[in-house]
Amino acid sequence: MPSRKYLFYMPALIGGGAERVWALLASEFARRGHEVTFAVDYDAAENETFIDPAIKRVTLPRGHFGATLGLARLLLTLKPDVSLSGLGVANLKHMIAALMTFRHRHAVISYHGFFASEPQFLSRLGNRLTPVFTRLCGRAVTVSDGLRNTLIAKHGASSRRLMRIYNPVYRAEGEQIRPDAAALAGRAPIVLFVGRLNVDKDLPTLLAAFSKVAHAGATLSIVGDGPLRADLEREAARLGIAERVRFLGYLRDPSAAYRQARCLVLTSKRESFGNVVAEALDHGLPVVATATDGPSEILEHGRFGTVVPIGDASAIARAIDKALAEPGDPMPRMAHAAAFAVDRATDAYLAMTETVIAEA
Repeated sequence: MPSRKYLFYMPALIGGGAERVWALLASEFARRGHEVTFAVDYDAAENETFIDPAIKRVTLPRGHFGATLGLARLLLTLKPDVSLSGLGVANLKHMIAALMTFRHRHAVISYHGFFASEPQFLSRLGNRLTPVFTRLCGRAVTVSDGLRNTLIAKHGASSRRLMRIYNPVYRAEGEQIRPDAAALAGRAPIVLFVGRLNVDKDLPTLLAAFSKVAHAGATLSIVGDGPLRADLEREAARLGIAERVRFLGYLRDPSAAYRQARCLVLTSKRESFGNVVAEALDHGLPVVATATDGPSEILEHGRFGTVVPIGDASAIARAIDKALAEPGDPMPRMAHAAAFAVDRATDAYLAMTETVIAEA
């Protein structure tokens, strides 16, 4: 494959899953010999360390209007073979800049969540323009088949230009040791949650479920931060489980938490992919997840984990008890996680961009 010139755009490298995905992909593009520029609206520290030092960094002018004009100037100056953006507001500014410079057929936009999870005005506007943008861009990417189907059926996206590429799983550099069945069963009975503490994750249901868990000595570790943390701490106290629940805050690299836990649980109301589910499988953990699109696909609807009804605290508690008592063989889970490796995702993105270049 010839060396290409790529521009990645994301509002900022804050501590979200989509931001980490973009940092991982851009870095792998650069490591494969491509010229990569990464543009942001403003600097943020959470995912900065995932960016390869070889990548040129650009901070756009302040304000949405200034950033859009700056992005247009960057497209004219760099003339990248392909430019890529992720999330509603970034897709909006990217497509405006690309249309201004007649480079829209070189543009790839991507959708990382359901529209209800992006309530901000400009994100809503960008998402409402999905029928237009997915027909004008080079390609559009979703992170799960469920999200792709929803965008086509409910939001008028182009079925021809919209494709699914699963997110890559982050693996700590040099991390090779994986547990066998005996080592996993011998761990402390720690139930792990990793994610942002927001409404979509339905953490009140997680706490209600954990209050029903019967396994002796079980504790719950919550990795992540967000606007609901204080409310959740009060709810844990109200349920009488505060001493068994640890709020660990945001961790740039949660690998240590995966290595200590005996199972992972995700109780989301909606989840377009669920990076943490794939990461947990890569660490060999049994997973309990609600029947949302992304986790159900990752777990192949129960083949590689337990899928439970959304909002059903009793079913979640029973599944957690079973996972703690019988964590099972981690090897099939770890083998399945290879489908979400950075190399696999990068191959898919690069193949897609070659199609965009050929058609532009």
